[in-house]
Amino acid sequence: MSVDYATAGTMLETFGRAWATFDGDLIVSMFTDDAEYHADPFAPPMVGHNAIRAYWLDGSRTTGDVEFVPERHWVSGDTVLTAWHASYVETETRARVHLVGFMTWELASDGRIAKLREWTLQAPTGAGAG
Repeated sequence: MSVDYATAGTMLETFGRAWATFDGDLIVSMFTDDAEYHADPFAPPMVGHNAIRAYWLDGSRTTGDVEFVPERHWVSGDTVLTAWHASYVETETRARVHLVGFMTWELASDGRIAKLREWTLQAPTGAGAG
């Protein structure tokens, strides 16, 4: 499926809303049933809705007050690429954590994500406080 720039932008907004609210139904609705989610390039991917939902549920236990901002995105055929930044508050320490990342989505013919890959860097502790 070929996706246009505006549709990709709407999908990124939905992804951000799902992350901010830890809405498991919303996030898995964006993925094919057998989707691969590569959150760590050195680890095996999470595969399928149950694994993706569990990942997001785990995040809801340890983080809150999430802000996700796609800085820029590009579209090429059925692939969406985005540079982004985000922050969240660790529930145990109340420290705000700042992240920057890059993400690729390969879309299936129905427009849902078949494969997500992300690379993330976390700011050093105490950097960018606020």
